[in-house]
Amino acid sequence: MLGEEPFETPRGNVAAPGELVVDLDGYEGPIDVLLSLARDQKVDLTKISILQLADQYLAFISAARQMRLEIAADYLVMAAWLAYLKSRLLLPEPQPEDEPSGAELAAALAFQLQRLEAMQQAGVRLMARPLLGRDVFPRGLPEPVRVVRTRKYSDTLYDLLTAYSQQRVRTLGHRTFQMVRAPMYLIEEARARIEAMLGQIPSWSLITRFLPPGWGMGARRRSALASTFSAALELARDGKLEIRQMAPFAEIFLKDRPQGGEEVVS
Repeated sequence: MLGEEPFETPRGNVAAPGELVVDLDGYEGPIDVLLSLARDQKVDLTKISILQLADQYLAFISAARQMRLEIAADYLVMAAWLAYLKSRLLLPEPQPEDEPSGAELAAALAFQLQRLEAMQQAGVRLMARPLLGRDVFPRGLPEPVRVVRTRKYSDTLYDLLTAYSQQRVRTLGHRTFQMVRAPMYLIEEARARIEAMLGQIPSWSLITRFLPPGWGMGARRRSALASTFSAALELARDGKLEIRQMAPFAEIFLKDRPQGGEEVVS
């Protein structure tokens, strides 16, 4: 090939400068050129003249090089090899046993040309077959049936809770529910404790001083404080105790009630 433009034309002719070159044969290398030149001999490929073929190719390359200096290396290599083959055929000389003779090289070249022609003919026959989508068409495919499924739920809340409980039983097994009883200080215990301290409360004392030991934190404190206040109200009702609170939500104070005095609940 010459540069970016094809230099081959059908039957090995070289286009003159300035002429439009149309590559109809689609040469892809020197072997394609040789096959085209061999066909010009109008004989079977097995009976072509290798000497005449070499002369045709060398003349073709010579004419092409006169037009353009840029020529593909593989074309020049083929020209050199054909010149060497021609010399071997014209001037046969004894060759080493490990090298093929000129006749063997000529036969190998003829075989390559036959194989190339067979491949080209097979390609032509293959492309001449009917093409799907151009010459033949498949049968129409049926349209698919679209199935739309709609779910309807008929379970009730009871069914949902039952399924959930069954799943929990399968996962965790059966467990007995045990309610943790909060600590509780009874009113009776608080009343007995305050009554035991009556006569020993000479002045006003905070109600928290009457809480039993160990009941001064958290839920235990709240239970003991409520029971102690309830017991103090009962004792104040019975006239045994006085209760005073200076303001709403202020501290509550307790004191012994003197005998014969009036009941004071503030």
